[in-house]
Amino acid sequence: MSETDGQGGAPARTLCTGARIPQLGLGVWRVPDGPDCERAVRWALDCGYRLIDTAQAYGNEASVGRAIRASAIPREEIFLTTKFYPGRADPQAEAVQSLKRLAMDYIDLYLVHWPQGGPTWAWPGMEAAVTEGLAKTIGVSNFGGSEIDALMGTWIAPPVVNQIQVSPFEYRRALIAKSEAAGLVVQAYSPLGAGRHLRDPRVNQLAWEYRRTPAQVLIRWAIQKGLAVITKSTRQPRIEGNLDVFDFDLDETTMSALDSLDTTGHTGAAMEGRRKWWS
Repeated sequence: MSETDGQGGAPARTLCTGARIPQLGLGVWRVPDGPDCERAVRWALDCGYRLIDTAQAYGNEASVGRAIRASAIPREEIFLTTKFYPGRADPQAEAVQSLKRLAMDYIDLYLVHWPQGGPTWAWPGMEAAVTEGLAKTIGVSNFGGSEIDALMGTWIAPPVVNQIQVSPFEYRRALIAKSEAAGLVVQAYSPLGAGRHLRDPRVNQLAWEYRRTPAQVLIRWAIQKGLAVITKSTRQPRIEGNLDVFDFDLDETTMSALDSLDTTGHTGAAMEGRRKWWS
């Protein structure tokens, strides 16, 4: 569950290695490399975020690095995540290239972005990134229950995180349980459904009752589930508002009402149906 001594404006979770990960961070998926990305990261750091999430596939690591270096926040207080693009061959070599683009000495968390080619082949290279001091911790993203089962027992350095799509509408209860049983912190991306869920009338009714924004209600639901959360916006008021979720609680009735919005059957899969965008 969440803990209360995180950095900046968010509490933190303890990973299986003992490292601490802020429970709420800013992601920059689909934010173009350049001023928009830099401004979003700077605004996030200025208002209290201490976790920034990027990826090799996003093409904006350079902007993330520039924004971090331009901030007044010491590097050791920022938790920086990037992700290995598994269409390439060598996670260790690609971590070196990420650090060059970021102009950083290390990555706090390095994830396999999705299980292309199978769930285990990239792991020795991910472990090499830790051994060489390129990454402090490693983990996975978009891994379903079967991929976690396949990976378990093959590692020397354990995965610490499974970053997956989770919201009340995609409440992957079985996958969350599987990940946690394997010692992984679950980190939810797209908690707002890329904006779709903000228009749902049931969410809006709850937001009105709590005098909060729909985004705050959806993020708070994930926080109370004990998940770490990645949000995304390039607008300063929304970046600031999305962090303002630690001074209220949703009651049990509200949490149950949000749970009931699930459309996945509480799946153990990382996505619906047979869709795999890397196939």
